[in-house]
Amino acid sequence: MSDGRTYIRAVTGGDRREMLALAESSRELHSPWITPPLTTHMFRAYLRRTQRDDHEGYVVCLHDTDEIVGVINVNNVIGGSFRSASLGYYAAQAHAGKGYMREGLLQVKAHAFKKLGLHRVEANIQPANAPSIRLVRSCGFEREGLSRQFLFINGAWRDHERWAAIDERTALR
Repeated sequence: MSDGRTYIRAVTGGDRREMLALAESSRELHSPWITPPLTTHMFRAYLRRTQRDDHEGYVVCLHDTDEIVGVINVNNVIGGSFRSASLGYYAAQAHAGKGYMREGLLQVKAHAFKKLGLHRVEANIQPANAPSIRLVRSCGFEREGLSRQFLFINGAWRDHERWAAIDERTALR
């Protein structure tokens, strides 16, 4: 899938080296918000998770070079009458602030609604993570509230703001 300067594609085993290098070189950007796979073992566990029916993993790549500039995951996909999932994502430090993640997130959001048949996608963000909040807001997500002690990250339960985008189509697909 493609839009503008970037395209998204499913994560593959061949992405291991590049994704580990991205995570290592971007530790300062990611801390304390997220811990992406930093070892071969962690990457293999992540890849196995993306191959389940309830998770999808995408890389955001540059058209010109095919370089991976970010990762977006569609987690905990639930079908039936709920049709919802949560998103997780992180960018490459070297490309932060250039709008690539915005392009990628808009592509993943459209894919989640049109191809995965979801009605709702959520992004749960720690309140102090202003860049991530700006990102989801710019992609049409709306703040719904605060979830206290929502996720266990870096040794503690962290509060998160709940941001959601809803597919306004009314018919189930």
